[in-house]
Amino acid sequence: MPTVEKVTRSDAGLASELRFGVMRLRRRLALERHPDNPLSLGSMSVLGCLFRGGDRTVGELAVFEGVQPPSMTRTVTALEQAGYVVRRPHESDGRAVVVQLTEQGRDAVRADRDRRDAWLARRLTGLSDGDRAVLRRAAVLLHQLAQED
Repeated sequence: MPTVEKVTRSDAGLASELRFGVMRLRRRLALERHPDNPLSLGSMSVLGCLFRGGDRTVGELAVFEGVQPPSMTRTVTALEQAGYVVRRPHESDGRAVVVQLTEQGRDAVRADRDRRDAWLARRLTGLSDGDRAVLRRAAVLLHQLAQED
């Protein structure tokens, strides 16, 4: 099997290794979810979007999550019934509904995020200062790569 250094000499090899590494890290972080959290990763992603970006319409959430509005409506309905979000009328568009995070929703995001961050922080302590510096720069670049075109 070729080493990572050999494979990443080309852009195609780098793309392959980045995809593989990011997917494995994502999978590992998903396993580190808070054990008392009954929500799916998709539902947690919606809560995270509201936590980071504030109130959003169902349509905006659907675009952000890359799903159809009816699917997002079902997700929001389930989150609302469980007490994680509330809906209110849009201030200027009578047809739209705004979704707002409740304190229970904020607590769920914080607990899940704190657990995952703690796991990752523990893993980072095993790296050298130089490797952590590389990851600081890589974090910025990964955000740039993830931006919509």
